[in-house]
Amino acid sequence: QVQLVESGGGLVQAGGSLRLSCAASGRAASSEIMGWFRQAPGKEREFVAAVRRSSSGTYYTYAADAVKGRFTISKDNAKNTVYLQMSSLKPEDTAVYLCAAALLASRYYVEPRRYDYWGQGTQVTVSS
Repeated sequence: QVQLVESGGGLVQAGGSLRLSCAASGRAASSEIMGWFRQAPGKEREFVAAVRRSSSGTYYTYAADAVKGRFTISKDNAKNTVYLQMSSLKPEDTAVYLCAAALLASRYYVEPRRYDYWGQGTQVTVSS
Protein backbone atom coordinates (compact mmCIF):
# COMPACT_ATOMS: atom_id res chain seq x y z
CA GLN A 1 0.00 0.00 0.00
CA VAL A 2 0.99 3.63 -0.45
CA GLN A 3 3.13 4.85 2.45
CA LEU A 4 4.43 8.33 1.56
CA VAL A 5 2.88 10.79 -0.86
CA GLU A 6 4.55 14.12 -1.69
CA SER A 7 2.96 17.20 -3.17
CA GLY A 8 3.71 20.86 -3.66
CA GLY A 9 6.54 20.93 -6.17
CA GLY A 10 6.60 23.23 -9.16
CA LEU A 11 8.38 26.00 -11.01
CA VAL A 12 9.40 29.14 -9.13
CA GLN A 13 11.70 32.07 -9.78
CA ALA A 14 14.89 32.52 -7.79
CA GLY A 15 14.14 34.16 -4.47
CA GLY A 16 10.67 32.64 -4.35
CA SER A 17 9.09 30.13 -1.98
CA LEU A 18 7.43 26.74 -2.14
CA ARG A 19 6.00 24.40 0.45
CA LEU A 20 6.25 20.66 0.03
CA SER A 21 4.01 18.20 1.86
CA CYS A 22 4.48 14.52 2.59
CA ALA A 23 1.53 12.52 3.89
CA ALA A 24 2.39 9.24 5.61
CA SER A 25 0.12 6.22 5.88
CA GLY A 26 0.37 2.65 7.06
CA ARG A 27 3.51 1.74 8.99
CA ALA A 28 5.29 4.84 7.72
CA ALA A 29 2.95 6.95 9.81
CA SER A 30 4.59 5.63 12.99
CA SER A 31 8.15 6.37 11.85
CA GLU A 32 10.50 7.93 14.37
CA ILE A 33 12.14 10.06 11.73
CA MET A 34 10.87 11.64 8.54
CA GLY A 35 13.01 13.59 6.20
CA TRP A 36 13.50 15.18 2.84
CA PHE A 37 16.18 14.39 0.32
CA ARG A 38 16.79 15.79 -3.12
CA GLN A 39 18.40 14.49 -6.24
CA ALA A 40 19.48 16.53 -9.23
CA PRO A 41 20.30 14.91 -12.60
CA GLY A 42 23.66 13.18 -12.51
CA LYS A 43 24.10 13.77 -8.78
CA GLU A 44 23.77 11.62 -5.71
CA ARG A 45 20.77 11.78 -3.44
CA GLU A 46 21.37 14.55 -0.90
CA PHE A 47 20.00 15.01 2.62
CA VAL A 48 17.97 18.19 3.05
CA ALA A 49 16.19 18.09 6.41
CA ALA A 50 14.60 15.74 8.93
CA VAL A 51 12.38 15.73 11.98
CA ARG A 52 12.91 13.06 14.62
CA ARG A 53 10.86 11.93 17.59
CA SER A 54 13.06 11.07 20.57
CA SER A 55 12.31 8.31 23.07
CA SER A 56 10.89 10.97 25.41
CA GLY A 57 8.49 12.17 22.73
CA THR A 58 10.36 15.40 22.02
CA TYR A 59 10.69 16.38 18.37
CA TYR A 60 13.97 17.64 16.93
CA THR A 61 14.62 19.09 13.52
CA TYR A 62 17.80 19.03 11.46
CA ALA A 63 18.77 20.73 8.22
CA ALA A 64 21.72 20.50 5.88
CA ASP A 65 24.09 23.44 5.87
CA ALA A 66 23.15 24.20 2.26
CA VAL A 67 19.57 24.99 3.26
CA LYS A 68 19.85 26.23 6.85
CA GLY A 69 18.13 29.54 7.31
CA ARG A 70 16.14 29.08 4.09
CA PHE A 71 14.27 25.78 4.52
CA THR A 72 12.18 24.74 7.51
CA ILE A 73 10.86 21.27 8.22
CA SER A 74 7.80 20.74 10.39
CA LYS A 75 5.38 17.97 11.24
CA ASP A 76 1.65 17.86 11.87
CA ASN A 77 1.13 14.73 13.93
CA ALA A 78 -2.65 14.84 13.66
CA LYS A 79 -2.36 14.66 9.89
CA ASN A 80 0.75 12.42 9.76
CA THR A 81 2.19 14.99 7.41
CA VAL A 82 5.63 16.54 7.16
CA TYR A 83 6.18 19.89 5.48
CA LEU A 84 9.22 21.49 3.94
CA GLN A 85 8.88 25.25 3.68
CA MET A 86 11.44 26.50 1.20
CA SER A 87 12.27 30.19 0.94
CA SER A 88 14.91 32.25 -0.87
CA LEU A 89 15.14 29.52 -3.44
CA LYS A 90 18.17 29.36 -5.69
CA PRO A 91 18.66 27.69 -9.09
CA GLU A 92 20.94 25.15 -7.40
CA ASP A 93 17.95 23.97 -5.34
CA THR A 94 16.48 22.51 -8.53
CA ALA A 95 15.99 18.77 -8.03
CA VAL A 96 13.49 16.04 -7.42
CA TYR A 97 12.59 16.21 -3.75
CA LEU A 98 11.82 12.93 -2.03
CA CYS A 99 10.20 12.27 1.29
CA ALA A 100 11.64 9.44 3.40
CA ALA A 101 10.82 7.74 6.68
CA ALA A 102 12.63 5.41 9.04
CA LEU A 103 10.74 3.35 11.59
CA LEU A 104 13.54 3.49 14.17
CA ALA A 105 16.04 6.31 14.64
CA SER A 106 18.41 6.69 17.56
CA ARG A 107 19.77 9.88 15.99
CA TYR A 108 19.14 11.85 12.85
CA TYR A 109 20.26 10.18 9.65
CA VAL A 110 21.67 11.78 6.52
CA GLU A 111 22.34 8.49 4.73
CA PRO A 112 19.55 7.41 2.36
CA ARG A 113 20.17 3.75 3.20
CA ARG A 114 18.94 4.38 6.75
CA TYR A 115 15.41 5.08 5.58
CA ASP A 116 12.77 2.39 5.15
CA TYR A 117 10.15 4.17 3.04
CA TRP A 118 10.33 6.60 0.16
CA GLY A 119 7.85 8.70 -1.71
CA GLN A 120 7.72 8.97 -5.47
CA GLY A 121 9.30 12.43 -5.52
CA THR A 122 8.16 15.86 -6.60
CA GLN A 123 10.02 18.14 -9.01
CA VAL A 124 11.19 21.56 -7.85
CA THR A 125 12.58 23.84 -10.54
CA VAL A 126 14.03 27.25 -9.70
CA SER A 127 14.61 29.57 -12.63
CA SER A 128 17.22 32.32 -12.58
